[in-house]
Amino acid sequence: MRTAQITRKTKETEVSVNVNLDGTGQFNSGTGIGFFDHMLNQLANHSLIDISLTVNGDRHIDDHHTVEDTGITLGLAFKQALKNKKGIRRYGTSLLPMDETLIRVAVDLSGRAKLSWAVNLPTSKIGNFDTELIREFFQAFCNNSNITLHIDALRGVNSHHIAEACFKATAQALREAIEIDPRRINLVPSTKGNL
Repeated sequence: MRTAQITRKTKETEVSVNVNLDGTGQFNSGTGIGFFDHMLNQLANHSLIDISLTVNGDRHIDDHHTVEDTGITLGLAFKQALKNKKGIRRYGTSLLPMDETLIRVAVDLSGRAKLSWAVNLPTSKIGNFDTELIREFFQAFCNNSNITLHIDALRGVNSHHIAEACFKATAQALREAIEIDPRRINLVPSTKGNL
């Protein structure tokens, strides 16, 4: 099984994450931030990655450290669970509609951290959640999982729809990229021999 458990503790947050890349999309526990938990649930459900996490953060300041540190820890767990990346497809894409919104995501489990973010969220808040934190989460996740992730909003006017579609499309692309390719189960998908 491709699983990992990571705990990260700072003066600002304490985050514990368990992931199972070969799961059924179960999401347990949460961050205490309603909208963010809703997005993480979408990420788990549509990627079929089981995610269990507990987070204690300095939310009396704001949600920034909690969201960013969750991205860091989840990224580290994802990277560890991938192990040597033998047999994976490596690449994944998704073109995902959600009502008026259309999101395109492409991912490469390359070992090189890069986020390309072309998403405009029309409002600064979704409920009490700062929309700028969505990019912060994806940046932290990419930096610590060492993946290349492109997220482009092709259409959309509703911030909730845009944000949710970004998480769902990323989940779909990750699901495709982490799948085992039966034609090269024992091979790393790179001419270099490693990723």
